[in-house]
Amino acid sequence: MVYSFLLASWGTSGNLAPLLTAARRLQGRGHSVRIMADPEMQREVAAAGFDFVCWRRAPIGIDADPTCFSDMRDWFQKAVFGPAPAYAADIHDEIGRVPTDAVVAIDMLFGAVLAAEAAGVPIAMLSPHVSLRPLPGIPPATSGLVQPQTPEERIATAAANEDWVCFLNQFLSILNEARAGLGLSGLAKTVDLFECADRYLLAISRAFDFAADLLPDNVRYVGPLLEQPNWSKSWKAPWPVDPNRPRVLVACSSGAQGQDDLVQRIISALGTLDVFAVATIGPHVDAGKLVAPTNVHLLHGAPHDVVMKEVCLVVTQGGHGTVSRGLINGLPQLVLPNGRDQGDNAARVVSKGAGLRLPPSASEAEIADAVSRLLQEPGYRAAARRLGDGIKAEIAASGLVDELEAMVAKRRIVGSPT
Repeated sequence: MVYSFLLASWGTSGNLAPLLTAARRLQGRGHSVRIMADPEMQREVAAAGFDFVCWRRAPIGIDADPTCFSDMRDWFQKAVFGPAPAYAADIHDEIGRVPTDAVVAIDMLFGAVLAAEAAGVPIAMLSPHVSLRPLPGIPPATSGLVQPQTPEERIATAAANEDWVCFLNQFLSILNEARAGLGLSGLAKTVDLFECADRYLLAISRAFDFAADLLPDNVRYVGPLLEQPNWSKSWKAPWPVDPNRPRVLVACSSGAQGQDDLVQRIISALGTLDVFAVATIGPHVDAGKLVAPTNVHLLHGAPHDVVMKEVCLVVTQGGHGTVSRGLINGLPQLVLPNGRDQGDNAARVVSKGAGLRLPPSASEAEIADAVSRLLQEPGYRAAARRLGDGIKAEIAASGLVDELEAMVAKRRIVGSPT
């Protein structure tokens, strides 16, 4: 059967990219897709060939995705829970405006679950990063902890997960007030919302992720959803032919995280090494404020899949898309996480032996030393290649569309008259 899907994005273009990949796969199976997102994303959505719907009440731009992550409670209040009623209202209205068989929403959009539940429409929460939902045996999101190995570490991980549940419960009254406004019953815990979704789809590699003790019934791994943003320009290599000089890609975050100073320290560090480098600074770094060494070329954007075939190392803040692409291309990585899920991705890269991690405050000398080590020690590249092969296999076997179709079909069977 052909279904009508409403896909809802949140925040910046980094979250739109996996949603566009999902949209293409659904469209390829014959389904109708429209995308609800920030007005800044309209051109990219239109260029991809999908109908665009703009948020009406929900925050947009920097208000939707605050750059400061230093106070996590304040960030979740402003970005996730405070706007949840507005997101719910917008999505509920859109479901009523156009017949909708299912909603697929980035997992930060808690309001989307409320809207779909109130409208009686199935919903999948799409997580293009490590799980926001606590999973037994896996350290919680934003913790940056590694996979527990000893009994003591397992106890610490369980305690961290319980702390995460308690942290989210600080916003329970806001969530339940929003539910009441839509005629829905209250929840005992904030994390119970994840059970209200028909599917919680982890758009990351199982080989990359830490192993859970068990997965809840509605959780599925569907592999990374990697889309090339349309602001990535065509690629022309800026370096001369010199097979003996290593090439490095500096891939900056596509989100607004106030990373200008970090980027400057990275490129200055590379200026002290015998390498060629290109830095894709993205839409939120001011190139005019950067001073690039002669061996580092600054680009607004470039197709990373192409660039990565010409380099031997990636330096990144640790966004999931960049990390996954680097591993697929067998590249070791230096990760300098600057917030959000980046520390969690860094923990996985290091645990798998595919790279090194430094704090975002690392000095130029520390960055240069880490880059040199990654270039000189072949074990990192070998580990990255092994992990990348596993990720590629999962992408090829992704059951994303099958899961979404099954979700709709099951709801229709359950809801049909007997």
